[in-house]
Amino acid sequence: MKSKRKASLVLKDGAVFEGHLFGSHTPAAGEVVFNTGMVGYPEAITDPSYYGQILVLTYPLIGNYGVPSFDQDSYGLPRHFESGHVQIRGLVTANYHGEYHHWNAAQSLGEWLHSESVPGIYGIDTRALARHLRERGTVLGKIVVDGEAEPGWYDPASENVVDRVARKEPVTYGEGDVRIAVIDCGVKNNILRCLLRRGAALTVVPWDYDLSQVDYDGILISNGPGDPEQVAALGIRVGTLLGESKPVFGICLGCQVVGLAAGGSTFKLPYGHRGQNQPVAETGTGKWAITSQNHGYAVDGRSLPEGWEVWFTNGNDGTLEGLRMKSGLHRAVQFHPEAVCGPVDTAYLFDAFLDEVRRARG
Repeated sequence: MKSKRKASLVLKDGAVFEGHLFGSHTPAAGEVVFNTGMVGYPEAITDPSYYGQILVLTYPLIGNYGVPSFDQDSYGLPRHFESGHVQIRGLVTANYHGEYHHWNAAQSLGEWLHSESVPGIYGIDTRALARHLRERGTVLGKIVVDGEAEPGWYDPASENVVDRVARKEPVTYGEGDVRIAVIDCGVKNNILRCLLRRGAALTVVPWDYDLSQVDYDGILISNGPGDPEQVAALGIRVGTLLGESKPVFGICLGCQVVGLAAGGSTFKLPYGHRGQNQPVAETGTGKWAITSQNHGYAVDGRSLPEGWEVWFTNGNDGTLEGLRMKSGLHRAVQFHPEAVCGPVDTAYLFDAFLDEVRRARG
């Protein structure tokens, strides 16, 4: 749905960007972040790591290929989405194309956002907005609709947003020769698919679940939204797991949790890493990969204790993109090796993890 009804993106630092509404005609508030990817808005919008955020898409062609259907794949997961519904608080674009053209489309982006009560605002100079955020850092913001009451500010770092997006009960998927317990902090569907395709049986459990009730050979700690300090209780439990012989693999928020559990510290990035074009270098090999990323926090590589090392480093700002125990048993990456949408340069890490699980099991 596209209209000429006016709306504004108001930032807490006083900046205002005026535009027009599409999607739901309701105000919204959250943390304003930007993504530099050229495709993949259905996947990004349903990524639980964006919960509580107003997402700015810098690529100008948004909505042109519509939104696909919610049909399921052979594993019972939504085929085209990273979760079952829209996770963002609001969407900001330079343009919006209500007339979509794609063989797989079932509805327009505006219709989808309207059905999920999420507003979109277009006609914004997203290049200027991205530069503003790069210079000043990520800020709180709100989409204000002409004639509607203005919402209050909302900061997702003020609460445990992982608990908002994670499953509440365990769910099992697949059959295989290895059993992986997936700690759901807001897990993306393609992480599950990548494990299932490689012959793993999965038990996906809530972030605060008692793992003594699960039979597993290895553990994966998923991506998720917010400040890792808000799930400090999980870090304590993972600290115990790191002293055991069953391999642990963390992705995104899972990397931050592993870093904290190992004894390191985390910090908030100025404006985060979000997009499909982030270069990372592997320590010791000289190999580079282009990766998909979506995170606002990182582990301080200087804080890692004895027995741990930096595994990958971001080529743009030098921040830690992966860490591992020197023995090789436990490891984590800040980027997304499952990469939907995005490059699959690092999909081999799922093979490496499952190989380590099989070796450790004997």
